[in-house]
Amino acid sequence: MSCALTTVALAATAVLTACTAGSGGEGYGSGSGPSHGTHTLSTVMGEVKVPDDPKRVVVLNTAELDSAITLGVKPVGATSTGTGSGFLDYLGKDQTSGIKDVGRIGAPNLEAIAALQPDLILGSEIRDADHYAELSRIAPTVFTESTGAPWKADFLVHAAALGRSAAAKKAVAAYRAHTAQVTAALGGADAAAGTKVSMVRFVEGADIRLYARENYIGTLLADVGLGRPAAIDQASDGFSLGVSPEQIDRADGDVLFYSTYGDAKAAKETVTTGGPLWKKLAPLKNHKAFRVDDELWYQGIGYTAADKILDELKAYLTT
Repeated sequence: MSCALTTVALAATAVLTACTAGSGGEGYGSGSGPSHGTHTLSTVMGEVKVPDDPKRVVVLNTAELDSAITLGVKPVGATSTGTGSGFLDYLGKDQTSGIKDVGRIGAPNLEAIAALQPDLILGSEIRDADHYAELSRIAPTVFTESTGAPWKADFLVHAAALGRSAAAKKAVAAYRAHTAQVTAALGGADAAAGTKVSMVRFVEGADIRLYARENYIGTLLADVGLGRPAAIDQASDGFSLGVSPEQIDRADGDVLFYSTYGDAKAAKETVTTGGPLWKKLAPLKNHKAFRVDDELWYQGIGYTAADKILDELKAYLTT
């Protein structure tokens, strides 16, 4: 909760102070040459002077990549997710081709980043606080505090850093219109609120997660106005409730969406979906249980991902 509030405050108070023309990379390494001007942002890590129109951007997580693509900026470098393509597959090849892989999320390759001579780096404190000092010596580095639930506020910080705040307003307006369309397609606000949607994620090496409200997908469901099962309110962190295969009945509701991160057997998907409790869930009986793409629904985090998820939500819920 505090992360989201802090990030919202930072986004709302981002300082866009006009500065005299100069090098956007001054004091940050070689950069990519002169910029026509700079502006200063107030961030979780302090004030950062960034070029008005950065040309060589490096992003350190999927949220920053989604933001850049949404705003029409193709980064020169991005950290990879470990997927086959390196980047999340919901982003088209035309959107990610030519982007240099600069290490894994949470473990960026600083030499590879420096070699790209970026004039702006986007990331988050929660992922890369330990690398901030070194990154800042390479290029102006703008961090949000967290990722996930505060994605809308984070997007505004990214847009301010990229000099794309006007484009951001259009993306926000389009999203609001899209959520309203989905709500209307479900029969209106009352019908949406009366549909209890469960989000189940099988995660390799962890308990099965019943996603609650304080996360990316939770905010999308809330914006559409969908109901949620009572069990998720027992999540102490507001993020997710961990359950065993023997407790999967706590995921019961009207509609169930599920996905898997990692190996299905190691994530307990195989034993759970093959067991009697899973088959007794109302969504299974009523043909309202749907497997969804984990990369899109949980890993993407941004307006481009949201647009695709909303389309899928509408299709599944109006079937």
